[in-house]
Amino acid sequence: MSLTRRHVLSLGAAFGAGATLPAWAQGKPLFETLNMFVPAAPGGGWDGTARAIEKASKAAALVGNMPFENVGGAGGMVGLPRYVNQRKGQGNSLMVGGSVMVGAAIANKSPVTMRNVTPIARLTEEAGVVAVPAGGKFKTWKDLEAALKANPKAVPVAGGSAGGTDHLLLGMIIKALGGNARDAAYVAFAWGGPANAAILGGQVAAGISGWSEFEAQISAGKMVALAVSGNKRIPGVDVPTLTELGVKVTAANWRGVFAPPGITKPQRDALTEFMSKLHDSAAWKQELQTRKWTDVFLTDAAFEREIDADIRETEQVMKELGLA
Repeated sequence: MSLTRRHVLSLGAAFGAGATLPAWAQGKPLFETLNMFVPAAPGGGWDGTARAIEKASKAAALVGNMPFENVGGAGGMVGLPRYVNQRKGQGNSLMVGGSVMVGAAIANKSPVTMRNVTPIARLTEEAGVVAVPAGGKFKTWKDLEAALKANPKAVPVAGGSAGGTDHLLLGMIIKALGGNARDAAYVAFAWGGPANAAILGGQVAAGISGWSEFEAQISAGKMVALAVSGNKRIPGVDVPTLTELGVKVTAANWRGVFAPPGITKPQRDALTEFMSKLHDSAAWKQELQTRKWTDVFLTDAAFEREIDADIRETEQVMKELGLA
């Protein structure tokens, strides 16, 4: 039986937008097995990104199996050397990483950095959110702002790894309010679960993270979102930006995927093709919409240039804030 493009389109219409075509109509996946390495514990932003990649790539019939390995600690600086050393030359392996890893490498003076892996694709960008526990001391942004102006050392704020995006955002806020970023009472957590627990348990006064990591608690009324850090509001979310509130600070957390060092050009091309097809799939577009991630897709040399620029800029900001 021959299968024309018209037949495939008819099948797609018959099965519906959200349905999956049978295996004979989908063709062979690009990777029978693609190993996913997450340099963080389960439940955080990188793990969530990896799980979204798995879900969408399987829905789009791009991959057969996607085994996971999670190695958390120090903003990715525990897992990254393991990935570099153990996965070298493996063309069927991807690691999730992002801007948090840039700052963490600087803060930890790590000899292994993002420059030791092979950039494949930048995927998403997510604004940060400043949130407080619903029954906490601070009810509005002005309450929190006044406390940070008066004595930032007395306002413990939870977030991700030291030197990461959340840490930098708090430092920039304090500096914008006229204080010294070195006075920030930042409480670093390896992943979102413990940070959420600390906020809800009243162990800290506030928290900073990506919207997707706090959304469930905010929707349940257990946390109150006071501000977001993007240059515009998150679509469908009625929370003002810091700029709207008079604080001239914007920041976003980008995430992407990387291959090990030592892979061949054909191997890199195959991984880039995989991510490009994933990016173009309806399943991935649905993930972006559901998780309120901004699409900032970029591959190859352009992605490498962005990483180099991000490292230089982050080094400068961390020096200015006294964090490096």
